[in-house]
Amino acid sequence: MELYDPQGRRLYLTAAERRAFLKAARDAPREVRTFCLVLHDTGCRISEALALTPCSVDLSGKAIVFETLKKRRSGVYRAVPVPDSSLDILNTAHGLIEAHRSRRKGVADRPLWAWGRTTAFLRSCASRRSWTPPGSPTAPTSAPRACATASV
Repeated sequence: MELYDPQGRRLYLTAAERRAFLKAARDAPREVRTFCLVLHDTGCRISEALALTPCSVDLSGKAIVFETLKKRRSGVYRAVPVPDSSLDILNTAHGLIEAHRSRRKGVADRPLWAWGRTTAFLRSCASRRSWTPPGSPTAPTSAPRACATASV
């Protein structure tokens, strides 16, 4: 995994920046807060997070299952362990247990966030705007994957 782009700019947040990102996300609306939490805890790409459904969250396995985009073919999945506290927040905000139990067709297959990539990027970056200095390698105009990841 590359930590810097070809121009030598850092691609990922430092531990202090990740803490600040989560702190700023706490003040955001619930859906933005949970989206930022998933980005932070899993290091997933924005498009991978947007593809998540209640069925993608394995509460008993304590993981979120992503269909990876990096392999450039469908059907390749990876399970990323997440803290119990994050699973509780996701369940409370998005009704995961109820969706899993629902007998109505399609409830568990609906995306957790009904946004496009641009909206998701702008909403997650709004959390960064309050603590990221302009021109920083992780400023809101930088690469989406710089948004947050605890996996680096």
